[in-house]
Amino acid sequence: MIKKLLLTFSFLAVSMLLAQKNNDQQTVDEASEKLRLAMISGDKTVLESLILPELTYGHSGGHIDDAKEFVEKLVSKKSNFLTIENTNQSIQIVDKTAIVRNHLFAQTHDFGKEQGEVSLDILYVWQKTKNGWKLLARQAVKAEKKK
Repeated sequence: MIKKLLLTFSFLAVSMLLAQKNNDQQTVDEASEKLRLAMISGDKTVLESLILPELTYGHSGGHIDDAKEFVEKLVSKKSNFLTIENTNQSIQIVDKTAIVRNHLFAQTHDFGKEQGEVSLDILYVWQKTKNGWKLLARQAVKAEKKK
């Protein structure tokens, strides 16, 4: 009888952990989509709600923005995304950290520059907080342009 109870308890515990991990993956995916839309719109309130103050945002050219610079560039349209398409996304949850990788293809029209395109492979690091998943770090590398 005790073996059956232990087996049932173990099964329930594993099931609950798997359900939580799936829920976290879905929630991170939703936060990633909110970030994509906010980067296009330049909505300061939404952008600030999705990032941690300690954010480091690495560009493919080597420059690293802090949280304030990241938001300001998008709000001012110094960094202006007309479209962003994320593909081949994977999400890995490790405790309270999510590692998200995807390919980003975007049309841009940064302030004072001609319209252009970027094709990047991106690594995002999200951290689970009491207020949901927040972006802690991002690093981009140049990829082949999408055809």
